Amino acid sequence: MTLQQLRFIVALDEHRHFARAAEACMVTQPGLTIQLKNLEEEIGIKIFDRTKVPLTPTLAGADIIGRAKKVLREADAIRDYVVNKKNDLKGAVTLGVISTLSPYIIPLFISAMRHAAPHMHFTIKEMGTGYLMHALETGTIDIALMATPTAHPGFKEYPVFQEPFVAYLNPGHPMEGNTHYELQPQDMPELLLLESEYCFNAQLLDICGLKNEKLKAEQFQYDINSIETLKNLVRAGLGFALVPQLSVANEPASAIYKPFKEPVPIREISLVVADTFNRKLLLEKMSEALWKCLPEDMKQDKPYKKIRWNDSPYFIEKVSEVMKGK
Repeated sequence: MTLQQLRFIVALDEHRHFARAAEACMVTQPGLTIQLKNLEEEIGIKIFDRTKVPLTPTLAGADIIGRAKKVLREADAIRDYVVNKKNDLKGAVTLGVISTLSPYIIPLFISAMRHAAPHMHFTIKEMGTGYLMHALETGTIDIALMATPTAHPGFKEYPVFQEPFVAYLNPGHPMEGNTHYELQPQDMPELLLLESEYCFNAQLLDICGLKNEKLKAEQFQYDINSIETLKNLVRAGLGFALVPQLSVANEPASAIYKPFKEPVPIREISLVVADTFNRKLLLEKMSEALWKCLPEDMKQDKPYKKIRWNDSPYFIEKVSEVMKGK
């Protein structure tokens, strides 16, 4: 017994004519007849008396049709509930955000979402990429705002914007007077990385054409996880950095950071959810709010080079080391 068969017998009861009922159900008359026959054989009861004109339900058939109407009303109510739930902008959601983006976009995002979805309650967690992916898998968070693609088969990714990388130069750098930065061989050994931010580091190494941490040995090793600390090290003349553009959006124009020449290396930022997540209207509202937070120059279409991270030898090696250490 199927819902489709129940809809057929209700239509037959309403129209009392096979051809008109079939037309109303948008099926062929033979198809409807076969489905009715299959249902009657399954339950062992004749639902309609075909010898009468117009078509008339049997006594038991009338009772079955009445029950079918109740079942179909409940099925329609479930469908309506699901549709409304998908379009609902109420309730609680946990959002995880990569730590290299969170300080620069989340304060603006919160303000924008207060207007877009005033009845939503957001719990926001700042995490590294590996933790975000694990939290999505386990259901600890509902949505992740992170760099993509992840290549995870159980995730759905909804790209929101492309964030360029910029070069952060120490005072007196040879390219201090240039309008745009071109990668310099002497900068590569000075590249500063963030501890445990394997996704971010993999992107930086890719931009510099390095397969792994082929960096200069120093008296001091920096175990840092903050882009702001990294930038302060550069200002002190202790290295070279590549940072996301949003991290310098509120800094006054200066010679210390430079945009790349085209094609500009970028990271794709997406809203990522488990493939069972179905609140598409919420994702649309979040995407719109994030887009409104961006500086105007990031909304312009330019020649870009998207930097991946999930297939980086560095990333694969580091994640493997972490898993072995658990």
